[in-house]
Amino acid sequence: MIKLTFCLHRLSHLSRLEFQTYWRETHAPLVKSVEQHLRVRRYVQLHAMPEEMEGDLRRARGGPGGYDGVAELWWDGPEDLAHIASDPDAIAAGRTLLEDEKRFIDLSRSPLFWGVEHTII
Repeated sequence: MIKLTFCLHRLSHLSRLEFQTYWRETHAPLVKSVEQHLRVRRYVQLHAMPEEMEGDLRRARGGPGGYDGVAELWWDGPEDLAHIASDPDAIAAGRTLLEDEKRFIDLSRSPLFWGVEHTII
């Protein structure tokens, strides 16, 4: 399986709660509505805990500020990614998701990458 990981920062005018509520209640149903066109096998949202809980952990590890959430999407393989890039319905579905993401995600600060999982435990 191939996985897309999207590390999300919210737009500055949204609180973390507003961001996460929109993501879960508005964007998630939109993703579900186009899953067939995009051949998404699995979609998971990881919502960050309240910001005040991050400080001690971040300081102890010397790390940067965290994300407001992480989206994870899985596909069966490269043929599904080729489909997304060439099928007009999949391309339109991707555009629809991107337009909605612009409403709540700071895209310029939200890295995303393709990967392959290696299960250890």
